[in-house]
Amino acid sequence: MGRKEKKGGDASASPSPSGSGAYGEKCKYDPSFRGPVKKRSCTDIICCVLFMAFLAGYIVVGFLAWLYGDPRQVIYPRNSTGSYCGVGSNRGKPFVLYFNMIQCVTSLNIMAAAMNGLQCPTPQICVSSCPTDFSVVLPTDYSKTPSSVWEQEWCQPSINLSTTDLTVSEVLSKQLCPEFIIPSTAVLARCFPSLNATQDYSDKHLTNKTRDMITTGSNQIVEALDARNIGLKIFEDFARTWYWILIVLVIAMVLSLLFLLLLRFTAGFLVWILIIGVLVVIAYGIYHCAMEYRNYDAQGATIKSIGFTTNFSVYGHVKETWLAVLIILSVVEAILLLTLVFLRNRIQIAIALIKEASRAIGYMMCSLLYPLVTFVLLLICVAYWAMTALYLATSGSPLYRITPVNSSTPGCSGIYGNESCNPLLFNASSYSPCPVNCIFYKYRDEGLFQRNVFNLQVYNVLGFLWCINFVLALGQCVLAGAFASYYWAFNKPQDIPACAVTSSFIRTLRYHVGSLAFGALILTIVQAIRIVLEYLDHKLKDLHNPAARCILCCLKCCFWCLEKFIKFLNRNAYIMIAIYGKNFCTSAKNAFKLLMRNVVRVVVLDKITDLLLFFGTLLVVGGVGVLSFFLFTGRIPIGDPQLQSDQLNYYWLPILTVVVGAYLIAQGFFSVYNMCVDTLFLCFLEDLERNDGSLEKPYYMSKSLMKILNKKNKKPK
Repeated sequence: MGRKEKKGGDASASPSPSGSGAYGEKCKYDPSFRGPVKKRSCTDIICCVLFMAFLAGYIVVGFLAWLYGDPRQVIYPRNSTGSYCGVGSNRGKPFVLYFNMIQCVTSLNIMAAAMNGLQCPTPQICVSSCPTDFSVVLPTDYSKTPSSVWEQEWCQPSINLSTTDLTVSEVLSKQLCPEFIIPSTAVLARCFPSLNATQDYSDKHLTNKTRDMITTGSNQIVEALDARNIGLKIFEDFARTWYWILIVLVIAMVLSLLFLLLLRFTAGFLVWILIIGVLVVIAYGIYHCAMEYRNYDAQGATIKSIGFTTNFSVYGHVKETWLAVLIILSVVEAILLLTLVFLRNRIQIAIALIKEASRAIGYMMCSLLYPLVTFVLLLICVAYWAMTALYLATSGSPLYRITPVNSSTPGCSGIYGNESCNPLLFNASSYSPCPVNCIFYKYRDEGLFQRNVFNLQVYNVLGFLWCINFVLALGQCVLAGAFASYYWAFNKPQDIPACAVTSSFIRTLRYHVGSLAFGALILTIVQAIRIVLEYLDHKLKDLHNPAARCILCCLKCCFWCLEKFIKFLNRNAYIMIAIYGKNFCTSAKNAFKLLMRNVVRVVVLDKITDLLLFFGTLLVVGGVGVLSFFLFTGRIPIGDPQLQSDQLNYYWLPILTVVVGAYLIAQGFFSVYNMCVDTLFLCFLEDLERNDGSLEKPYYMSKSLMKILNKKNKKPK
């Protein structure tokens, strides 16, 4: 009887008969064990305290950033005096108008070059709207009153055109009003000239040379701000299509849910179809390579005839390349066929576990809603990190510089735009006879807080990574506790506890914050090292040192593999924490030993699950992507003219949004399913080691699994 069970029950993956081996002893039977342990204590308290202290410091960093930072610096533009446009005394005037855009050309103006393009050394005022008409002050206007030459809106607030005693010439010399006004377009709340490069403006007293200089100055400001006039077009496309985007995303959600529920009935069929499909594709690849090899062999195209070249496409036209690919594909095909023959029983176990996971989700539909909790928590982490980074980046008081109105004026040779000033206390007469202004330059980067902004940004990034990893760990542990409750319910669904997800969530937060923080910290350290390596790779990309590049590449590869391994180990450690309530190190050790005692089953189940979920993701994303393409290009007649491709600025933008959104939705649903499969698998392995099917130690696995393993529970007489 025992030999029969060993042959049919796939006992080759089990430990030695004595129950011990290289990866520890088998789990022993515990008559009091009925699923996730109820009586447990707090774990990894030291790490819990450390995590709380770190969060307190993170909150302090956010408070300091809020105290010293001013995000209005990147939201609202400033005028020459440093006042924000669109708020405060300038409410209703959200745009900045440049008096003389020619002054913004750094190649022509030494003041603009000294300021590194950060601020154009010409007066700037806040206006309610950008000018739409062209006007220029002519010599005949010098005899007129200022109020008849300009409108008050286009002049600085310090002058009142209706009461001033200044002449037009004096107003121009003091740069209180612009010498010319050009039709402009608002880009990032700044008025940039909208001049036609082919139009002749000679009738407007504007030469082509002056027009080109103005255009160059405006382009230089746009480049300094890294501005692109696509934001408005993108907003318009989203405003026209947002409700259809939501409808298609709802369809993606329904497809993902249906796919998971139907796996209960179609998992076996889909798995075998996918496996056979992979074999057929590789077989076709072998056939194609053989035909190409025969063709190039007949032509006599060999690698000797081309030698070594950096044009790698040439190697596709020699027979040796196709022979190498043919050999590789043949080896892969042979390995897959042997795996299919000798591991067919383990494939059946994997299919049964996948079906059982679909059944478990069917009994715990609320588990599909938990990704929303994770999403909200992740959104909070991202928002806090982004706002803290923004406030830190905008910390510092405004810095003003003294600039001459005209650097060629006699007496202005000693003013280079590097002298600071205070616009409230500035006295221009002290620089006579040179007419000067005190204009905004940049934000001060001196002082204790400003000198440590980089360190605080590093703290912000580490806090972001730790919080993100903790939130993901919390979700995995909560779902593991819920699905473990399902597996260890002897009579399903009667013994499944009510509100299993909620109970697991409360239990995890009450006892295991420290363990989750510990696992998240290890992962955060590895990710931080990877970020540093990526930064070094970016900085050293032009370094002509093959040895350094090779070492850096090897380090990046090693830490990538290490991150993948830690994620795998953490995931299974969280499952053991959810079941037994032990600390992180003990749980990780027990999970690792349990998996290594069944390593073949682990590989088969992992790859089959990945293949199945990849097919599901491809089905959902591909189907929704094709639907959105036909929808947003107007190929589906729905009577909405706004969905025609010629009505959208970028018709691919809503399509891309739908594809990315559908992928995230599918990953949210499938992550629950993947966690369910992993949890049931660990429980299944423990069930095999703990129990033997007797009355005292019955199996908790489903009847389909017992049938595959040729096992059964004894019935009472």
